Amino acid sequence: MKVIAGMSDRIPLSEIGQYAQLVESLGYDILHVPETIHDSMAVALLALEHTTTLRVQTSLTLAFPRSPMLLALQSWDLSQMSGGRFDLGLATQIKQNIEGRFGIPWTSPIRKMNDYVIAVRTAWNSFATGEPFNVDTENYRMNRLQPFFNPGPLPHAGPQLLLGGVNDNAIRLAGEAADWFVTHPTNSHPRFLRDRALPYLNEGLRTAQRNPQDVQVAIAIPYITGPTESTVDQSRESQRAVLGFLYSTPAYRRTLELFGWDDLGAQLQFMTRSGDWSQLGSLMTDEVLDALIPAGTWDHLPAVINDWFGGLVDAVLIQPSDDYDEEFVQLIQRVKLIESRLNAA
Repeated sequence: MKVIAGMSDRIPLSEIGQYAQLVESLGYDILHVPETIHDSMAVALLALEHTTTLRVQTSLTLAFPRSPMLLALQSWDLSQMSGGRFDLGLATQIKQNIEGRFGIPWTSPIRKMNDYVIAVRTAWNSFATGEPFNVDTENYRMNRLQPFFNPGPLPHAGPQLLLGGVNDNAIRLAGEAADWFVTHPTNSHPRFLRDRALPYLNEGLRTAQRNPQDVQVAIAIPYITGPTESTVDQSRESQRAVLGFLYSTPAYRRTLELFGWDDLGAQLQFMTRSGDWSQLGSLMTDEVLDALIPAGTWDHLPAVINDWFGGLVDAVLIQPSDDYDEEFVQLIQRVKLIESRLNAA
């Protein structure tokens, strides 16, 4: 099992290198770079520049505000300068942000993302082989790449491509077109994976005549954890408010629906629309938290992760601790020993 580190989107750019070095020293395999207030490609560059073995993946870069050729070139550069340690994750975002924050016209996000991936992969192929660059899809028509603008092949394997998704069509697209499928924190539960995500992922694989080994599955579920029982209790309280906020968004309620908690999602949404943000956590009872989130001290967490996800996924995200010590390092190493989905297959 691969172990992924997340990172706060509020880390200043001047501290990215130091943070990436810490993640590498703790034994993580991969660092996931978010995109909210920083350009994820710039953050990835800094993380790669200051590390030697850590793989860096954007999770996830907003695709539609950027030209696919631009991201194809940037990701090619990052892969080359890092010796093949960079992977490109792409996200659609929601209509309100695409239109209102970036000024980009909104079209069917799944069809456009499919076309976007085709454009990026076609560019990568032209870089690697010198074959003509020709994209003719509903959303992108591109056919110009003179030798002067072609960076040429890499001396190693090129970037891999990540897609996320909660809705069925987005998951199916990941099976058709991605190298990695990344789950959302609210929809990483084993029940969601077995009942919804993996069936649609496999459907996409079959449609594209691909093998299960062609896509790795990474989950970003939160944990109720800490070095001691008292810190686990503190973690439980902090997760109440975070999850209450996340599950107030209708698009993220798939897992609640699987447990028959449709009313809970509606109540949370009603509170946000009423401006009652401070009380969201009060609806996330211990029963709900225990059902939705793995819990345990650092010593017990590897066994819990194995029970929940052993043989089911290929990588898990565990947020680095501010109070890391040798016990936390051992946690990372023990999780790496858990059987992955592809090995189980």
